[in-house]
Amino acid sequence: MTDAVQAIEAAQSMSAAELGELFGAFNEVTNRLQETHERLTGEVVRLKGELRRANDELDRSRRLAALGEMAAGIAHEVRNPLGSIGLYAEMLIADLADDSAEQQIAEKIKRAVTGLDAVVGDVLTFSKTMQIRTCSVGVHDAVERAKASCCDVLDGCACTQETNEAEAEVDADHGLLQQALVNIVRNAAEAAKSNSESRKPELVIGWETVSFEQDDEAVEGCCLRIQDSGGGLTDDVKERMFNPFFTTRNIGTGLGLAIVHRIVDAHGGQIRVRNASQSERFPGGAVVELVLPVRNQNNNANELVRAAADADGARSDR
Repeated sequence: MTDAVQAIEAAQSMSAAELGELFGAFNEVTNRLQETHERLTGEVVRLKGELRRANDELDRSRRLAALGEMAAGIAHEVRNPLGSIGLYAEMLIADLADDSAEQQIAEKIKRAVTGLDAVVGDVLTFSKTMQIRTCSVGVHDAVERAKASCCDVLDGCACTQETNEAEAEVDADHGLLQQALVNIVRNAAEAAKSNSESRKPELVIGWETVSFEQDDEAVEGCCLRIQDSGGGLTDDVKERMFNPFFTTRNIGTGLGLAIVHRIVDAHGGQIRVRNASQSERFPGGAVVELVLPVRNQNNNANELVRAAADADGARSDR
């Protein structure tokens, strides 16, 4: 009781200026506490979002692993009898008279077997562990090789390159990068042709140096961008397009883009999809961006060290 009385007496004895300073200090502390609370609340929200995304990615990885194991088992069981059917079809083609109706039927069987074998190959590629051997890969050369591999589907579809940068080099597995680019270019060309009544079928391929996060660190990368003149992507397609066996076409396994996603993940890169803005070449068309680490001096030095170690190992074996 005495303390309360003393506090009241002390407050009564304070001047207006002193009371103003006291209330000002109180308000300042309160504001700081409020700002700290808001920052902590925002950080908690951010961490919860990251945890949710990490859990979603873990669940996705587990589902894909289980699906891959099942698909691999089925594919192996199918490939053996499929090989026998193809062999018998070849024997029939050789034995039957040229250009006969029976030989044409046998050739259709052989083509069907070849198509099914490609499907089995996609399933096995998707299901196996992705092992990469990186080297210096020129982006321009990789794009040209992909275009050459897609010459059939690019027939009747203009494909141009637009970039303000000199040749970039990425740290990638040559064969896997080629496979990813071929899948993306094929899909883009088919999308452009499906929208040919509205626009002339066209693709634009370009690249630029960007910074992106890899293992929570900002690293230099190359963003390879493929834009098509198609009708764009719906929200549902954007959400599901990298899921295994999802496809919007009447043909195909729906594994092409799922394999592309695995290839980019294995390189520590990113894959982004969106619809083009009004300021871009084909507003509303689909844009796919592959972001991969660029080749740098540290990579080259590490490669030289590995090469020297391999050479020393070879000499010691002798």
